[in-house]
Amino acid sequence: MLTPSQILQLQTAIQNSKNPIFIFDDDADGLCSYLLLYRIKREGHYFMLKAAPHLEAKFVKRIQDFNPDLIVILDIPDVHQEFLDAFKIPIFWIDHHDPQQRHNVTYFNPKIKQPDSYFPTTRMAYQVANNPKDLWIATAGNLADWHCPDFIEQAATLYPNYFPKKKRDLPTLVFKSKVGKLVQFFFFMIKGPSSDVARSIKLLGKIASPDEIFSPNSEDGNYLFKRFEMLNIMYEKLLVQAKEKATRSKILLFEYNDEQWSFTANLANELTTRYPKKVIIIARKSQGFMKCSLRAQFPIEPALKRALQGIEGYGGGHPTACGTVVKNEDWDRFLNQFKEELKRK
Repeated sequence: MLTPSQILQLQTAIQNSKNPIFIFDDDADGLCSYLLLYRIKREGHYFMLKAAPHLEAKFVKRIQDFNPDLIVILDIPDVHQEFLDAFKIPIFWIDHHDPQQRHNVTYFNPKIKQPDSYFPTTRMAYQVANNPKDLWIATAGNLADWHCPDFIEQAATLYPNYFPKKKRDLPTLVFKSKVGKLVQFFFFMIKGPSSDVARSIKLLGKIASPDEIFSPNSEDGNYLFKRFEMLNIMYEKLLVQAKEKATRSKILLFEYNDEQWSFTANLANELTTRYPKKVIIIARKSQGFMKCSLRAQFPIEPALKRALQGIEGYGGGHPTACGTVVKNEDWDRFLNQFKEELKRK
């Protein structure tokens, strides 16, 4: 995790900033990391990097339009040097993917010194925020990235109605308890029309506790809960369809068409707990590409990277949890190569 000096460095930078911008990945870990840091002062702006693992030079103008005096990058695996070189202001980058070599940025990644460590960006953001009132956000962000944080018992004490009384392993917490609904909630709030997403994120900057969402007694809480209910109905329908694809094959492949709503990561996460011996591939057809989430309870990233050779597409992530985007024309060839790679030991 972050060292005390790194925590102080980040706290000081955020406190002294008049107009920070937080750039984060479009998943629950990224969103929760942003919320924790934004709520330190509740000042500045955000930019969510949609469906792209690379923060490239093409985004420079959009960030410059905010006229920030500080940039904080959260949970983004790859930031191009051209992007970093375009700014003359402090840039801090907090991540937990494979370490990168860049300059003109202050880079925090626990894997630099501990290659086998796994701490979601949310866990490090909570070190910086250090606000027990936001423990519910920190808990959801960690569980969303399949990590049971060291403060889980503290969270269970503060929010007992959200936790099972005894069994608190990851599958139970994420898929069989009310805190799992909270995890799902943060995933769902970044889906759909941009205006709905923007309103949801704005409201989350003010919400004081999860009860305001799941037992709403205000207009803000009711709006968030209604959005969650609507999205959850859509998700549950897809989950039923995906489970019907389970066969004796080592791969469970589910493809669906939707230009607006993406539930690939959520479906993949839940199915891998139901089918622990299988590789789960959830593929969404969108704009000429297959946008996929891959999950397993054993390493699959090396096989994925080899299978992408000669394919128009890209992918990667963590050893057992990856994302990939493949051109429609190359989809069948990619699948065949991936199946062959999985046979290699």
